[in-house]
Amino acid sequence: MKFVLAAYGTRGDVEPSVVVGQELVRRGHDVRIAVPPDHIGFAEAAGLAAVAYGPDSQAILDKELGTNLFKDFPRHVKDLPRLWRENWELSTQCWSQMSKTLMSEADGADLLFTGLVFEDGAANIAEYYGIPMATLHYFPMRPNGQLLPYLPAPVGRSLMIAYWWLALGLLGRFEKAQRRELGLPKAAGPAALRVTERGALEIQAYDEVCFPGLAAEWAKWGAQRPFVGTLTMELPTEADEEVASWIAGGTPPICFGFGSMEIDAASDTIAMISAACAQLGERALICAGLSDFSNIPYGDHVKVVGLINYAAIFPACRAVVHHGGAGTTAAGLRAGVPSLVLWATPDRQMRGAFIKRMKVGTMRRFSSTTQESLVADLRQILAPEYVARAREAATQMTKPAESISATADLVESHARLRCVG
Repeated sequence: MKFVLAAYGTRGDVEPSVVVGQELVRRGHDVRIAVPPDHIGFAEAAGLAAVAYGPDSQAILDKELGTNLFKDFPRHVKDLPRLWRENWELSTQCWSQMSKTLMSEADGADLLFTGLVFEDGAANIAEYYGIPMATLHYFPMRPNGQLLPYLPAPVGRSLMIAYWWLALGLLGRFEKAQRRELGLPKAAGPAALRVTERGALEIQAYDEVCFPGLAAEWAKWGAQRPFVGTLTMELPTEADEEVASWIAGGTPPICFGFGSMEIDAASDTIAMISAACAQLGERALICAGLSDFSNIPYGDHVKVVGLINYAAIFPACRAVVHHGGAGTTAAGLRAGVPSLVLWATPDRQMRGAFIKRMKVGTMRRFSSTTQESLVADLRQILAPEYVARAREAATQMTKPAESISATADLVESHARLRCVG
């Protein structure tokens, strides 16, 4: 069978689709994947035929309004018209490029597999070709009462429905234009709800235990929204052996990882982590990710590296402090160690919320973190009860190989059924 996969975003957004594509290739299928230009090398290294999909993802990250705008809102008010215009132009560019790529690649495919970004555009293309579609969700995006646990379920559900209608109002013109170009009839309501109505396979790439009650709430959709666990490749890195040796030479450290979140005040961050861990008598392993932590002094109790294999290193640590990315959060849970999520975007705040709700860690906004708050948060998650609950939670997490196999099985079955409305 021919499968076309599309994934847009950071490495953490692209990796789950790459690992599914890799498994489908292993099973003998014809697979092509569309990824941002700056991730083509990554996809090709995994053995996939890759094509460019939209602009570089780093360019998008650099132009996001994001945290800095709202952290110092008054200073940025005068920039709002310019920022809105730039982001609108970028959205137009993305829609045009991504639609053109998928139209070309999906012709003759047995199934179109997409991530959350451009899910609506991909749905229109699948509808045009009359082929089944599968979509990958890193947290529950369809209306439900479990995502916002601090609100009554009906209120949370209503807010999610309102969100999709708001998105339709802000960006619906792009989808309407695409449907006109494809000769499709006018659509009623948000694309996210229509995707469900057309019978798309909505793969939930996280574990059911993270959102108690969600499976029961979604029971009426049956097998359409399966929970498979987080999809990761768990690739080894050049630093793993060196890091393992450093860990073995002393007490288990606290691991700090920032993933795709670039840290501006690098020296201040290193100083804060170093001082907090020294105060607690702990060692710190800092994974720089995209941040430049070179030429910054730190104590003997601190080690700074670039990338590591979380699956190999996290189990040897006392706790993990991270940005709340989907893969990193799952790696911490699978490792059975407590987590502190220092979030900067709403989706990562949501992951911090379920870490806190599971009582295997806590969360705090990164921009409001201080040495004093870091010490207090670390003391909290290093308490015996948090350690015990983290170990228990690990036994309820799906193993990576099982997640990959289950997802490939589902995608194959859905393609064979040709479940289109």
